[in-house]
Amino acid sequence: MIERSTIRILTVDDHPLFREGIATVIRSQPDMSLVAEAARGCEALELFRQCRPDVTLMDLRLPDQSGIEAMIAIRTEFSGARIIVLTTFDGDADIQRALEAGARGYLLKSMPPNELVNVIRQVHAGKKHVPPEVAAHLAEHMSDEDLTNREVEVLQNVAGGNRNRDIAQLLFISEDTVKVHFKHIMDKLGAKDRTQALAIAVRRGIIQL
Repeated sequence: MIERSTIRILTVDDHPLFREGIATVIRSQPDMSLVAEAARGCEALELFRQCRPDVTLMDLRLPDQSGIEAMIAIRTEFSGARIIVLTTFDGDADIQRALEAGARGYLLKSMPPNELVNVIRQVHAGKKHVPPEVAAHLAEHMSDEDLTNREVEVLQNVAGGNRNRDIAQLLFISEDTVKVHFKHIMDKLGAKDRTQALAIAVRRGIIQL
């Protein structure tokens, strides 16, 4: 029988081995209980409705949608949902999007188990937690000018192997406009060429390959 003081946890991750590892850590804690596991974003919302967990651990990359989208869907229905992002991705754009979507914590999967359970307790108590190394990634680019939605679209199309002419047709703009967008992209990212711009954008989580 689960005591009333037990922290009820939902995990959302599409890797069974990782979910099993998290389950083992949670079950070893006397004040925690794993109430459900989801492998997809749509399952996360359905299980949240059924179980009403106290804390949700959310990966950023899921098969059907992003963890950000799943988090927004949950928080749209349950504004008080306490969600911790637990991911391998440490790009500042990923972190920024997660925090803007309402994440109470942002943890990397490389952190030790005792840190995870401590953060779960902190978030359950109403606090927020972003570890120093994650905060440092965020602070490093805090003053950078964000790419516009159109510039991100151009970048994604370049990453897909499209030439300027192809991108112009796909986005219904002129080839010259594509070139102007890419100049702005390189200026904002501090890149010397397309290859470096793509590498920086992927590393920071601005686009995904």
